[in-house]
Amino acid sequence: MLGWFQRLLPKEERFFDLFTGHSEAIVAGAQALRAMLEGGEAIARNYQMVMDREHDADVCTREVLIAVRRTFITPFDRGNIKDLITAMDNSIDQMQKTAKAILLFDVTNFTPQMKEMGDDIVQCAVLVREAMPLLRSISKEAGRLSAITEQISSLEGRADEMHDTGLRELYLACGANPMGFFIGNEVYDHLEKVVDRFDDVANEIHGIVIDHV
Repeated sequence: MLGWFQRLLPKEERFFDLFTGHSEAIVAGAQALRAMLEGGEAIARNYQMVMDREHDADVCTREVLIAVRRTFITPFDRGNIKDLITAMDNSIDQMQKTAKAILLFDVTNFTPQMKEMGDDIVQCAVLVREAMPLLRSISKEAGRLSAITEQISSLEGRADEMHDTGLRELYLACGANPMGFFIGNEVYDHLEKVVDRFDDVANEIHGIVIDHV
């Protein structure tokens, strides 16, 4: 009887550990995706890393969702927990889609703007990783958490600019090569969506901060 009751007691550390583990997978996946944008042999060498880290993230996501159902008391609202881990998982899912598109279309060369967007993706991932342990002390760390969400939103805006500038240059460069423009547009679109998913993560973190401060 006592053992059954203890299993219903709060296990807040479990959630924070899982969030942190997921964020580590996100950073590793982002770094591998950025490495792919160097082209050449780096593509095949880092593709599997993106796939593997996406799998690791899926495992963390499943464990969080199971823990939400089984834990008597959660560190913050169950809906917020589900929305946050889902947003985080969407970001690395989109990285996986981007890596697959690169292989599907046999892209081997990438524009400076694509590489800059890759840099932004890595920065967003690192910021998310920084935010996860801060959630243990939301009230105390509210200022830094808010700053992180603002930085991610700023990076999302910068990536949008890189997308538009790069797409314009790609259009002018391709000229009579519409297939080249189509393929480049696909890569730009996927990269932009990755940063957009990180902005979703920032919005979830911001919402949690507002609810607890």
